[in-house]
Order: sequence, then C-alpha cells, then structure tokens
Amino acid sequence: MTHAIPVAVLGASGRMGSEAVRAIEAAEDLQLVAALGRADSLQDLVASGAQVVVDLTVPDSTEQNVAFAVEHGIHAVVGTTGWDAERLGRLGNLLDQHPGVGVLIAPNFALGSVLATAFAARAARYFESVELIELHHPDKVDAPSGTAERTAALIAEARRDAGVPASPDATRTARDGARGCDIDGVRVHSVRLRGLVAHQEVLFGGAGEQLTIRHDSFHRESFMPGVLLGVREVAGHPGLTVGLDGYLDLQA
Repeated sequence: MTHAIPVAVLGASGRMGSEAVRAIEAAEDLQLVAALGRADSLQDLVASGAQVVVDLTVPDSTEQNVAFAVEHGIHAVVGTTGWDAERLGRLGNLLDQHPGVGVLIAPNFALGSVLATAFAARAARYFESVELIELHHPDKVDAPSGTAERTAALIAEARRDAGVPASPDATRTARDGARGCDIDGVRVHSVRLRGLVAHQEVLFGGAGEQLTIRHDSFHRESFMPGVLLGVREVAGHPGLTVGLDGYLDLQA
C-alpha cells in the first residue's frame, strides 16, 4: 500500500478551509498533518512534515505563505485570490530557484466550472458578441471573481487568435458601472447577493441565436474534488500551473 500524502491546510477555520480539512481527513490516500489558522506559525508546516500545503487564506497573506512553502520544498495548492501578473511573476522566479517544487494557483476548484470556462474559450471565436455575469455571496471580498477574470482572459485570447473583432456596442452614455468592467475587451458584471455561493454564466450572441454556458456551485463541497485532485497531482507538475485545467485532459 502506498503511503498517504501528508497535507497541511492554511486557513483551516474558514468556510473553504474547514471543508478542505474534512475532505482530506476522509481521503484514504491523504493524511492531514496540520490545520493552521491566522495565529499559527508557518514553521508548523515544516515541523508537521507536510509535503503539500493547501492555501485557503486571504489575499494579503497568500503570497508570503506560498513563498515560505516553496523555499522549504513544500508543494502548494492555492485557492486564494489576489494573484495578479506581478505576483505570479515573482512566484515564477522563486520556483526557478527551487526546481522540483510544484504550485497550482486555481481560481476555481469546481470541476464543472473549469469545464465551463474551457467550453466558453472554445466557443468564443464563433460568436459576434460575448458578455459574462458572475454571481457570488456578499461576503466575497473581490470583484470580479478570479474565475471570471480567467474566463474573460481566455475568451479574449481565443477571439484575438481567431481574428474576431470586439463585441459591438453602441453605448455612448452610461452610469458608472452600468456596462460592467472591461477585461481584455470582455464585459464582466458582478452580482453579490445573500443566498448565493458561486455562479457564472457566459452569454454569446450571434445573428438570430444565443448560447449560454452556466455553472452553479450550491455548496462549497463542490470544490473539494478539485482540491483533492490538485493535492494528488501537484508534485507531478513542477513549476507554476495557473488553473486546474492544467491538470485535466481537455485537448480532445
């Protein structure tokens, strides 16, 4: 029998963190060796013997947490938002100094959401118009969501590669925010509403037709299969991977 992978969770008392703790404890091939909160020392990661750390903390601390893990040879699976191009660049440079260490930055761990984003990127070249709506609970601190940012960026890239012009829009006057934010030419609208968890729909429009690609997470347990996949696979993917799709076979 293969040995269980020793795993630590940062942000273990949060909504996502507590779900991750339960999922790891229930997995026969994983062993939870540390469940750390804000007041705990990162040195506990080393003392616990963790080979993989799951970071589900807050944007202000995630970069420091992941850098500590990399510097100590610990793989990292990260669901915390706030990883802009500058932060990713610093992390990439750090990983160059620590070959063999893998880090997964996942804007979304729900497998259905990852697939919906991939489908949207494939569809993007075939429609004249595209807009994106993301809907989350009102306790979420960032807008738009990391998933929406990534989806919009992949859609924009696919449209550029196919030579598709910008979506038509004759708007000349509008109240601030009425047309959402602009991510690489893709309009993104954020909704924050009590009772929601995590939802996203991409609207494509063409002459006489509309395609909607929507994903809904009704409970945070929907993210756990992706978290466990990341934990199991990260050691086999040295360096930086952005997006859980990097661990999935989506080429067919």
